[in-house]
Amino acid sequence: MNLLIIGSGAREHAFAWKIFNSNHEVNLFITNFNPGAIEIAKSLSIDVNNFSEIKRSIIKHNIKMVLVGPEIPLINGIYDYIKNDIEISDVNVIGPSKRGAQLEGSKEFAKLFMTRNDIPTAAYKSFNKSSIDDAILFLKNNTPPYVLKADGPAAGKGVIIVDNVKDAIRNLKEMLIDSKFGSSSNKVVIEEFLNGIEMSCFVLFDGINYKILPYAKDYKRIGEGDKGLNTGGMGSVSPVNFLDINLKDKIKNQIVIPTINGLIKENIDYVGFIFIGLINVDGFPKVIEYNVRMGDPETQVVFPRIENDFMEILNACCNQSLDKIDLKFKSEYYTNVVLASGGYPEKYDKGFEISGLENVKDSIIFHAGTALISNKIVTNGGRVLSIVSSDKDMNKALKKSYANIENINFDGKIFRKDIGFDL
Repeated sequence: MNLLIIGSGAREHAFAWKIFNSNHEVNLFITNFNPGAIEIAKSLSIDVNNFSEIKRSIIKHNIKMVLVGPEIPLINGIYDYIKNDIEISDVNVIGPSKRGAQLEGSKEFAKLFMTRNDIPTAAYKSFNKSSIDDAILFLKNNTPPYVLKADGPAAGKGVIIVDNVKDAIRNLKEMLIDSKFGSSSNKVVIEEFLNGIEMSCFVLFDGINYKILPYAKDYKRIGEGDKGLNTGGMGSVSPVNFLDINLKDKIKNQIVIPTINGLIKENIDYVGFIFIGLINVDGFPKVIEYNVRMGDPETQVVFPRIENDFMEILNACCNQSLDKIDLKFKSEYYTNVVLASGGYPEKYDKGFEISGLENVKDSIIFHAGTALISNKIVTNGGRVLSIVSSDKDMNKALKKSYANIENINFDGKIFRKDIGFDL
């Protein structure tokens, strides 16, 4: 089978790595060049939001399955485009319809979906530019901390949490009036602040049946102790050691099943991953957000824990036979520490040579923002590499990742030294 992975970051490198280790014969293609996947997938120079270009590649390379990594092509309707084109409609797509992708594409859509389906989440209210005076009054009448979310996608950076009303109003104006997050902040959702510990739940859905994948915990802030600006994610750990049977049952019965039933009841075409961002508030799980794809940096620790052949899982997803799959997970801890460029998540420079990759031992390296120039691997993004290690003990796994980080160097290298600190 010829399979196309859309996306070229660390999540997509992890997809390629997992599929490459399948017993099934698969010819892998990946949109755009990822130096880490150079030996396992053929790269195609494609704008992932140019659907006619993707169609040409599907036909040219006889692609039979498309696995979508990032959210923007899904929000823009890549599933609908392929399924509605008679020349390529038989291609299997792992990813939801445009309507289903609104669970991530619009915070308000997601909140309304949760309300209709009795899924526990924070109280909220939505505002746009014309109702900014009401929004300011709403903030003044509530107590800190204040949570402001851009309604649309913002690469994991569209959530602002502040402790005083003055900063909340300033950020609100920057979002609604100054378009801080572009059109994504044309509408802002102001939420109740929930105090607890976060975790990520991943569900694979075939349109009828579902499977819950390994849980993970990610670290979104740039600074130690979860301080500073939100990023795409600076590290992750799986399994989550505070997740007991009781909490798992609550998540399954109060959140996962109502989500699946809601998608079916509302006739939303959805085949693919559902990422449920959760917060544990005194033993009661609530949904922070939905994503309609696998998370990054969590994929890098979730996929290595899955013992099953990944192509069998994907084929079952396409055949609506996920109920026939008996998922098995490794019990070891997997930890991911992200190496990023100095200045990230704000302005940063690119093009610095990365040295020492050949000295890495006992860890898996997934490439995120790298490029190959004159036979040298250089930095090419904010998040550069994921350093993934495993052990029966979480701290020993982290120790392996941090030891290998000492072997890898590039100008401006930054990383969090406290991944797993709250576990």
